Amino acid sequence: MPLSQPAARRPIHRRQIEVNGYQRDDGLWDIEGRVLDTKSYRFIELERTVGPWGAQHDLWLRLTLDNSGTVVGAEASTVSAPFRMCGDVAPSFEKLVGLNVGKGFQRAVRERLGGVHGCTHLVELLIPMATVAFQTMGLGPDPDRRTGDQPNYDAERGGPHLDGCHTFDTTGPTVKAHYPKFYRGV
Repeated sequence: MPLSQPAARRPIHRRQIEVNGYQRDDGLWDIEGRVLDTKSYRFIELERTVGPWGAQHDLWLRLTLDNSGTVVGAEASTVSAPFRMCGDVAPSFEKLVGLNVGKGFQRAVRERLGGVHGCTHLVELLIPMATVAFQTMGLGPDPDRRTGDQPNYDAERGGPHLDGCHTFDTTGPTVKAHYPKFYRGV
């Protein structure tokens, strides 16, 4: 078990987030995500009753991207939600078309779909979907490295991962050792 032994407890709520990346035969890319919320007990919402481990939320989202990571299609679906009107917002996710999943994506998503203009859970799902897009498409330092025969990172070109997390701090030992051109430490 990767975490320490927990105290005695019982399950109450489970959120499952699944995101998959696909290369399409037409040269585009599909990134599909799903949020599934369940509870261990029967509960009553304002418009329905849900049995134990029944879906409180079952929400789907597909982004279709071109090779640059630009959204060329977006489709959302609400299979299960607390209110009948929750699914009414699905067409709003077409506002993602034209955005690039790279730098500034989260800000642009909030501008288009924040608050009453979107669904909190689907907007949150876009964060791991953007990450999976990078992993699927090889949008890192060199998008031509999709065969698995090349290193994922290019010491000469750097990439968006630099200063993107603790390990890739441009003043730290990983960048000093593997990306000396981009090292900013002393």
